Amino acid sequence: MSKSRWPIPLGAVLVHLGIGSVYAWSTLNRPIIAALPPQPWWGSPPYTTFTAALVLLGLSAATMGPWVERRGARVAAKTSAMFFAGGLALGGLGLLWQQPLLVFLGLGILCGIGCGIGYIAPVSTLVKWFPERRGMATGFAIMGFGGGAFLGGYANAFLIEQLGVARTLFVLSGVYFALMSAGAQLLRPAPEVHRGVTMPIATGLTRSEAIRTPQFLLLWGMLCVNVTAGIGILAQASPMMQDLFGRTPKQAAAVVAVISLSNAGGRLLWSSASDLLGRRATYLLFFAVQFALFLAIPRFAQAGAWWPFLACLLTVFTMYGGGFATMPAFLADLFGARNVGAIHGAVLTAWSVAAVMGPVIITQLSERARAALAPGAPRVHIYDQPLMLLAGLLVVGLVLTLAVKPLPSATK
Repeated sequence: MSKSRWPIPLGAVLVHLGIGSVYAWSTLNRPIIAALPPQPWWGSPPYTTFTAALVLLGLSAATMGPWVERRGARVAAKTSAMFFAGGLALGGLGLLWQQPLLVFLGLGILCGIGCGIGYIAPVSTLVKWFPERRGMATGFAIMGFGGGAFLGGYANAFLIEQLGVARTLFVLSGVYFALMSAGAQLLRPAPEVHRGVTMPIATGLTRSEAIRTPQFLLLWGMLCVNVTAGIGILAQASPMMQDLFGRTPKQAAAVVAVISLSNAGGRLLWSSASDLLGRRATYLLFFAVQFALFLAIPRFAQAGAWWPFLACLLTVFTMYGGGFATMPAFLADLFGARNVGAIHGAVLTAWSVAAVMGPVIITQLSERARAALAPGAPRVHIYDQPLMLLAGLLVVGLVLTLAVKPLPSATK
């Protein structure tokens, strides 16, 4: 008799809790800057750590996707643990020796590769273990990525205060290696027969076949738009709350922690809902609702309406996380489950593009508006232009989603 399939999502969550801590790296930026010699703006965090890691996440997921499918989730997750933990340790050495290049190679490159492999490692296995609830299954795994940011933020702050940033990276290296290795041990391939029930044989397109279809390009664009909008606000969430509502840095940091929970919860909520609503309808809801919310945020800021603003922000981040978690199930629905890990890796290059585009849009435009203000003028309108631009992008995402059609059965 086959073992229970429920340890598989648990293993995926443990792997993603480790790599998901990358979203809490803003807490490392100032301590890293203080520990290193002065650097030009392009050579300091977050450009050499967070942004570089997210770019490498997408690129390594795309490059290593076929290898992950061949070697299986357990081997891939263990490899991810080695890269991610090794990157943290190398970054710690770079800080001790005051070598910015080692920090970049560790946190930006090695950790980024570990994130990419670890992000896609459980997806294919989960889709095959839960063919009747693909959205819920992948939502469990990718929820861990959002949860890692919440836990990592508090752990980073506590450890830095106690040990300093370099030794914090060494401790985190050991903790995340153990956590991710334990999760990897729980991952195993789906059997053809589970508790006397025949599991559907995984069929579908290869990665090279899938990426040549219009459907793949549409889904790539949809993910890019959704991530650009969400990560744009994520990059400026704390300054935005301080500028628009006069919140202190400590108050803003507390809200950022709640945002991490919304991000994590939205991954499970919306991916599970997509099993009932359908993937296309779920994405249409994402873009339509977020378009309205991005237009509403400046109005709430002008009126000083803190609680409606906060509700908008948290809703956006449930959909930001939900977009990530729903995508693997969408890919499996369209292209089949056989190579969904490799196809998912290819579509994650959209994340690499959005990780650069979103922060640049909102940071550069808001900084220009800030510079144009008269001395002492209120800052309530400095985010109006970037939010309008992001709202326009969400309309593009809506149009792309409307254009998605199922593949002809002969092709699939």
